[in-house]
Amino acid sequence: MRTQSRRRPRAMFAAAAAGTLLAPLLSGCWAGAGGAGSGGDSINVLMVNNPQMMELQKLTAAHFTKETGIKVNFTVLPENDVRDKISQDFANQAGQYDVATLSNYEIPIYAKNDWLHEMDSYVAKDSAYDEQDVLKPMRQSLTAEDGKLYGQPFYGESSFLMYRKDVFEAKGLTMPERPTWTEVADLAAKADGAEPGMKGICLRGLPGWGEIMAPLTTVVNTFGGTWFDKDWKARLDSPEFKKATEFYVDLVREHGESGAAQSGFAECLNNLTQGKVAMWYDATSAAGSLESAKSPVKGKIGYAPAPVEETESSGWLYTWAWGIQDASRNPDKAWKFVSWASSKEYEQLVGDEIGWANVPAGKRASTYTNADYRKEAGAFQDMTKQAIEDARPTDPGVQPRPAPGIQFVGIPEFTDLGTKVSQEISAAIAGRQSVESALRKSQKLAEEIAEEYEGR
Repeated sequence: MRTQSRRRPRAMFAAAAAGTLLAPLLSGCWAGAGGAGSGGDSINVLMVNNPQMMELQKLTAAHFTKETGIKVNFTVLPENDVRDKISQDFANQAGQYDVATLSNYEIPIYAKNDWLHEMDSYVAKDSAYDEQDVLKPMRQSLTAEDGKLYGQPFYGESSFLMYRKDVFEAKGLTMPERPTWTEVADLAAKADGAEPGMKGICLRGLPGWGEIMAPLTTVVNTFGGTWFDKDWKARLDSPEFKKATEFYVDLVREHGESGAAQSGFAECLNNLTQGKVAMWYDATSAAGSLESAKSPVKGKIGYAPAPVEETESSGWLYTWAWGIQDASRNPDKAWKFVSWASSKEYEQLVGDEIGWANVPAGKRASTYTNADYRKEAGAFQDMTKQAIEDARPTDPGVQPRPAPGIQFVGIPEFTDLGTKVSQEISAAIAGRQSVESALRKSQKLAEEIAEEYEGR
């Protein structure tokens, strides 16, 4: 256990003096979280309000608390709000919350600043948890620079290509087993207009570091580009980054959905579900909705790996995971909750009581050998598992990277940088400026960040 003096967010104070490093990620973190934290036989958990988390909340008292005697006090908030509240409490090490939902973007950053409790010591003593069953890319993405594990995944996802099998058959089109982006563009052109009002493909165009920049950055990676080279030189004006961005923008402008500059995950999901597009490249988690009992396209969707050009794979990697605050007064009890909420046993509980379609999958190898899950998710489960296993969070492109991340750059400034760059690219999709102009402005933004890191 770290000493109290080390729990203080020293890196944050140093960054504040420099005036740049953590400000975008931790805006407002000086307000202080307040509260006295949990104690006794209870823990406080702060989490995002997605459906699977809400199901967890409903199951906790009757199962986890009944078995352990540990009461769990939940605070559940929308994604933007929960990120802000977590950053406040964890940055100040206020200790109000013992456990919080963090992604594989935040966990290495938080760990570097001594805000999280390591989990290796718990894993070593808890053989029943079966850490080796957790998919390797997930373990890697939740491991910090010091080689220690600081998070456990609740569920995970990668990205793949989804397409209408019936439309392809009617048009005499064949999806390659491992498509390239060049082949996808050709297929999009041929599928465009296959049915009245149908476009060839849907790609995110909505501004946001987690919206358009997620799929676009995977395209940049496989086209040979990178945000920064190993020496922290900004490379948004490189030929490779420009080629990838022009390809993406041209494809969505020529054969993509209407209103692409305002289309994100939700809009593309609706477009494919409603028969407005023939293909969609996005998160593997979308398959559950496409194959749900009420989906009009259930059974009509085919799944292919994320398209590539110069790399063997290009799918992204994302997880909502559990992190234990280093200042927690109850780290042992917190671990008991984390290990339960990420366990094989919890998945079995969800499958038995709610349904196997609701299982928080994408994190454990055993999920994909479970006969009940395989029956429910047969259309996409093998492709999802393969996409996650093929993900390369520390080596996603053709050149060494200075920070981890596939669809993001694992530095605190990326939330702000990625959002600003996304606005420029979205403007190019909308026809308000050229890709060249968008990347020229974006390069200057990236150079400002690079100055803080060069020579480290």
